[in-house]
Amino acid sequence: MSVIPATGREWHLVARPEGWPKPEDFALREAPVAEPGPGQVLVRNLYMSVDPYMRGRMNDVKSYVPPFQLDQPMEGGAVGTVLASNVDGFAAGDHVLHFGGWREYAVVEGKSAVKIDPEIAPLPAYLGVLGMPGLTAYAGLLEVASFEEGDAVFVSGAAGAVGSEVGQIAKLKGASRVIGSAGTDEKVRLLVEEYGFDAAFNYKNGSVTEQLKEAAPDGIDVYFDNVGGDHLEAAIDRLKLHGRITVCGMIAQYNETEPPAAPRNLALIIGKRLRMQGMLVYDHQDLQQQFFEEVGAWIREGKLHYRETVVKGVENAVDAFLGMLRGDNIGKMIVSFED
Repeated sequence: MSVIPATGREWHLVARPEGWPKPEDFALREAPVAEPGPGQVLVRNLYMSVDPYMRGRMNDVKSYVPPFQLDQPMEGGAVGTVLASNVDGFAAGDHVLHFGGWREYAVVEGKSAVKIDPEIAPLPAYLGVLGMPGLTAYAGLLEVASFEEGDAVFVSGAAGAVGSEVGQIAKLKGASRVIGSAGTDEKVRLLVEEYGFDAAFNYKNGSVTEQLKEAAPDGIDVYFDNVGGDHLEAAIDRLKLHGRITVCGMIAQYNETEPPAAPRNLALIIGKRLRMQGMLVYDHQDLQQQFFEEVGAWIREGKLHYRETVVKGVENAVDAFLGMLRGDNIGKMIVSFED
């Protein structure tokens, strides 16, 4: 029987950010650790995820998911070890993926926890390459963008957890050309040399429109959008007839207080007959088993590569989140609760 501690630390949102979040918008507080009730498990978290969508949940606006409540623990993906269980099929010592992140200990409904096997993949991988970002990449490219062999694909935010997987899946599925944008020269080299992109550019080095035109002289068929703004404008300019856009994120404007200047060329959608579709990974859970099998095999065979940026200590979770928004990470940003 695992020992259940009396208290654990958890991060609360204490003020709604205006523009870029500040450390003082958050508070790390000590809270009692509850016993699990019927149908629940108590989990000691080992790793948690910080993701761009969390910034939207800090605003008090109606959206596809309710906002974080002030002076309450925030939520997010996490993996941990079961300490106590009142659910058939879960036992102390099992490892689970769940949504009770931002805290050291979480009471989780059994129906929302997924048992994971550290023998198949390292535990942090279930928050990235085999987790929500990975499924987002897989579904967003193959289902939402209707990717076909021979397509030319452009991915923005391509060195992040989602973008890096989009580009590699496209290559593995027979893309004619894969182009990525990133925010540092180091990330650009990584995209080409490790992830196998055909071309990549640093969007800070000049006009995105001009750099994409040079990287995709024959145009693109698919744009996977993680950024919005000038990247979306550039992609619309280069998309071929009947091109497709998957809108996954728009991190360029998450912290802005004024409307974006771009895109200014949306009228091209008409003449080019483009299809532009937003996506949420929650709509594609039916693909999860297929995703696990196909992507898991690629990882085991060394065909799909991934990076993680790991920040140690629950006390550094907000620093990790803010760093992710700035683009400090390469690959998935993860917080480790282990020493």
